[in-house]
Amino acid sequence: MTNWTPELQGRDGPLYRAIADALAVDIEEGRLAPGTRLPTHRELAERVGVTVGTVTRAYAEAERRGLIGGEVGRGTYVRHREAPRHLPSLAVEPTDDTLIELGLNWPAPPEGDPATQALRGTLEALQRSAELSEMLAYQPHAGLLSHREAGAAWISRFGHTVQPDQVVVCSGGQHAMEVALQALTRPGDTVLTESLTYPGMKVLASQHHLRLQGVAMDAQGLVPEALEAACRGGAKLLYCLPNLQNPTGSVMPPERRERIAAIVRAQGLTLLEDDAYGLLLEDRPPPLSSLVPESSYFIAGVSKLLAPGLRIGYLAAPRRGAEQLAQSAGLATRMTPPLTAEICARWIHDGTGDALVSRRRQEAQARLALAREVLGEAALRGAHGPTYHLWMELPAPWRSEAFSAQARRHGVSVTPSEVFAVGPAVAPGAVRVCLGAPRTQALLGKGLQRLRDTLAGGPAPLATIV
Repeated sequence: MTNWTPELQGRDGPLYRAIADALAVDIEEGRLAPGTRLPTHRELAERVGVTVGTVTRAYAEAERRGLIGGEVGRGTYVRHREAPRHLPSLAVEPTDDTLIELGLNWPAPPEGDPATQALRGTLEALQRSAELSEMLAYQPHAGLLSHREAGAAWISRFGHTVQPDQVVVCSGGQHAMEVALQALTRPGDTVLTESLTYPGMKVLASQHHLRLQGVAMDAQGLVPEALEAACRGGAKLLYCLPNLQNPTGSVMPPERRERIAAIVRAQGLTLLEDDAYGLLLEDRPPPLSSLVPESSYFIAGVSKLLAPGLRIGYLAAPRRGAEQLAQSAGLATRMTPPLTAEICARWIHDGTGDALVSRRRQEAQARLALAREVLGEAALRGAHGPTYHLWMELPAPWRSEAFSAQARRHGVSVTPSEVFAVGPAVAPGAVRVCLGAPRTQALLGKGLQRLRDTLAGGPAPLATIV
């Protein structure tokens, strides 16, 4: 246990916050290393000359910021580095194969670039459209009625039926998440998520001063008993990804969805369901939102299925719930650009969207088959294809961060489990492997071979890992 004493001189505000601020500075400047055990509440209180309650509040504030974690009987520890407080950089992939990117979850590009070909035709048609000038004017926060109608039609592809007046057109899925959190939460609220969750939610929770609480998962997704137990803490919102969950790739089966939906209803939870990848699955279970429509908000993905550059996402609310979302959307962006919303609407109505999804699905299937060939079934036990990402469990004695660092030195980038872990839980020995970012299947194959060789070579001596 460290003899750490916070430097409080010159700090303004409540004492508990000053202690948390001092802790943050000492961690940032390297005086407290990850894994360091901190003094007990009583010991630190005596050392600083404050009440035990003040230290308890300080540690709670530090835990909310993701700085520390604790377990009953073991003490309080400095956490390993969280995911950055911003989303990963989406820099263009190098033209050579010095570092092959399997860490960014991009949609797999089908041969022939059908999305670009479709865009050429749509732009030509737009030139002759009588409504073209309308695309340059201010529009309602929730989007044009025709665009909300397209959103309702797109959401129906996922198996969820809503009316256009329940739909808000957003600037992509991340914006839809932010709109929902802005409308549905207040600073200090607890949001339940899977114990491993999309890093974008961790970023948003930090920005909105929300406390994320991870709920245990198994191969079928959220564990019902764990969700019931988590509800006892007073949480009101559950965010989850039942289809091709990011990062694990799990697909929640119908029976589990029924149990989770029953808990959502019984506990009075609000559900925020994110379905970025669901249309890649030809045999899809019904969305959780369709089982509890009265208290569910549903994000229907477009970026991973049609084209990320469109920056369109559809957020559906329960009946009479869309107005609050529309006001939230207006606060951030005033409106989603109507030109890209129009392109997306045309693709949804004329069948282009379905054709593009089919091509994305075929490419994902081919890349998953390549991953199975190179890495073997044992490494991909949890794969529910077709998918853009895999959860590769590592054999002992590998640790996630060490494997990621060693793979990078071998010329391939993957994402360690720590990036996805919520709260103080120990991150599992696994990494997320993304199959879509490499431009070609040949480049993907080379990256997967480097990954296989890294795994086969075993961990480097600890002294050489930096």
